Amino acid sequence: MSIIHTTPTTPEQCWQQRIYTELDVIYVDVEMRRMVDSEVKGNILVVDDEPQITRVLKTTLSSQGYGVRSAADGEGALNEMKGWSPDLIITDLRMPRMDGLELCRRIRQDSRIPIIVLSVKGEETIKVQALDAGADDYITKPFGINELLARVRAALRRAKAPDQSGTEVVDVGDFHIDIPARVVAVKNREVHLTPKEFDLLVYLATHPGKVITHRALLAAVWGSNSVEQPEYLRVFVGHLRKKLEPEDNSSRYIVTDPWVGYRFEPGE
Repeated sequence: MSIIHTTPTTPEQCWQQRIYTELDVIYVDVEMRRMVDSEVKGNILVVDDEPQITRVLKTTLSSQGYGVRSAADGEGALNEMKGWSPDLIITDLRMPRMDGLELCRRIRQDSRIPIIVLSVKGEETIKVQALDAGADDYITKPFGINELLARVRAALRRAKAPDQSGTEVVDVGDFHIDIPARVVAVKNREVHLTPKEFDLLVYLATHPGKVITHRALLAAVWGSNSVEQPEYLRVFVGHLRKKLEPEDNSSRYIVTDPWVGYRFEPGE
């Protein structure tokens, strides 16, 4: 498959041109790989009203063995899903008729399909709204091929992992958490936490790798009346980091997504 290049004249076109260059490399042996391995890794629905973006995403994902379909807006996505079940949805936020925010809300009414939203720099408010509406992750344009594929793999991996939200013991990465006994061990080292620190860690640990907004964390740990008091989070996340993180004070386990929330990375 050949990709036609044009002379870029805007920042958006420059980014698309760079993506096309990366795709040239990806497609060197695509047909040969398809002959060797015809197994589909998963079905992905791409929702975007920009044909060039849709083309880039479909080309990239198809080259990696994913089955891909597309829709131009939220209504088209819901219609597509009536006769087909994707394993992952990648959607833009700003689209005609039904935007990505409303699409997230509709899907979350009866489905837990992982959703990755596409946003542009400076759209932090709508990005947070999408995550609160049920999106699992986001990618900020312009993004690279490797970042896109890494987020897709992570989302599909989380979807296949067993749900630990109702379990009594959480074993994830470097962490062993006995919920009834309220005992935490990191790399076999017991860590003493206050009750609220423990509750915060349990919520993070049962949603590993997923971006959790400030409002979602506040509601889950302190209740819905505390969603407008982010100072709680700053204090308790700071305490948790001091007790859990390595001595170099790095944010290895609890990663900040600026203006959005936190992501728990439990280690290998």
